[in-house]
Amino acid sequence: MIAALALLLMTQTQQWPQHSMDRPRPPVVDPGPERPSAPAPKDAIVLFDGSNLSQWRAQDSTAAKWIIRDGYVEVKAGTGMLVSARGFGDVQLHIEWRTPTPPQGEGQERGNSGIFLMGIYELQVLDSYQNDTYPDGQAGAIYGENPPLVNATRPPGQWQARHLPSAALQGGQLAREPGPDDSVFEWCVDSG
Repeated sequence: MIAALALLLMTQTQQWPQHSMDRPRPPVVDPGPERPSAPAPKDAIVLFDGSNLSQWRAQDSTAAKWIIRDGYVEVKAGTGMLVSARGFGDVQLHIEWRTPTPPQGEGQERGNSGIFLMGIYELQVLDSYQNDTYPDGQAGAIYGENPPLVNATRPPGQWQARHLPSAALQGGQLAREPGPDDSVFEWCVDSG
């Protein structure tokens, strides 16, 4: 019921057609230099600690088949999406990712992936650095709904980070869809 109401409200306030190239682009801002990750808060549920995929499974409930290399997880072509092994309610979500270098492709074909929330919304993961695409498809957008407030992406090969202060999953599960390339990700879900 709440999800239907939220969807209705978003539809009513949407003034641009989905994926409109005429929609204003988020302003580009300098995210500052790349820096090491901060440690997770003490009450965080860390879904990937750099060593194993025990908190993840394949969409068909079998063991996750992606590759762990040098402390990160990498998409293994043809293995489908990853789904969190447990469901979550209202969470704070922190993600970090790095897209391939040199970049390949244009628009949505460049480091494209996403994190699904409640099986409805997708937090867009994309190489948006000097890469023109529709605003509601840029890194940090709720895909097809709302562009990010700013484009604060670093160049390909550098670590990106996004934080959702609250993502109401209401018993749903986090899901990560593989992109067409070898984008790499870290996940951390903060409880609270």
